[in-house]
Amino acid sequence: MEKQTRIVFMGTPEFAVPSLDILIREGYDVVGVITAPDKPAGRGRKIKYSDIKEFALAKGLNILQPTNLKDTEFIAELSELKPDLQIVVAFRMLPALVWKIPSLGTFNLHASLLPQYRGAAPINHAIINGEKETGVTTFLIDEKIDTGRILFQEAVKIENDETAGSLHDKLMETGGKLVLKTVDAIIKAKVDSISQSEIEIPNDKIKNAPKIFKDDCRIDWGKSCVEIDRFIRGLSPYPGAFSYMVSPGGKKYLFKVFKSKPLVPSENKTSASVLTDGKSFLKIRCSDGFIQIDEIQFEGKKRMKTLDFLRGFVLDSTWIVIS
Repeated sequence: MEKQTRIVFMGTPEFAVPSLDILIREGYDVVGVITAPDKPAGRGRKIKYSDIKEFALAKGLNILQPTNLKDTEFIAELSELKPDLQIVVAFRMLPALVWKIPSLGTFNLHASLLPQYRGAAPINHAIINGEKETGVTTFLIDEKIDTGRILFQEAVKIENDETAGSLHDKLMETGGKLVLKTVDAIIKAKVDSISQSEIEIPNDKIKNAPKIFKDDCRIDWGKSCVEIDRFIRGLSPYPGAFSYMVSPGGKKYLFKVFKSKPLVPSENKTSASVLTDGKSFLKIRCSDGFIQIDEIQFEGKKRMKTLDFLRGFVLDSTWIVIS
């Protein structure tokens, strides 16, 4: 009887796939999948399906792709599915007339230990801020963003060399298991929600995770090497931390850094902003030492290891890096 609960799942990117997959594998009745409309992508502007749509198609699931979540036709279609429970993983903010439809409510999976890191980019900000731990939270959706009553949480350790990509993958898998645990508990009425205000964290200690835009990804070489390394890892592989390098002839090149190592303290007293032998290593000055660049991508080129990059690009210590 429990597996006959009618579930509507809402999600778009890869992060949401394990959560939907585990529900299907456990035999739950997913009567509908809501995902973003198809969009053209790449140089050829070919129509690209979301990761959730690709998965749902492979499983033969019913798919809805509304452009407007308040559209009366979509609301009617959703209501006709008669959902008992709705699950949201990496989707859009829902209007009340949507999240109030199911009798068992609507819950969301968020990639942080709420109330910390509310917002669109919790994984990135946790690494950039040097956190040692983060996690995933399921919570009941309400009128505001990421503020609803908490159902369950699962902590995940952040390793010293963690990138946004590696942490994304760990939280994605842990999140899928937490979604299953939450569904089981809701259906069996074995969950007590808790208000986020009851978790004792002073307001001045709450850290938010706003959406990251291109200008936010520019490296400030005036910061410490440890801060810059965290910044690079927190934006790797996407959207990528970037900066500019200027050749002796004055040509300006945009480049992204995906893997680095802080070298603090530095014994090298040179005033140069770039240290390289042009063959095997590349280091860039920061406030208290150098950052060793291990993976780089110059504008118009592929991402590659620094050793491979230097084989095909003439670079020496007369170049200048600018913030």
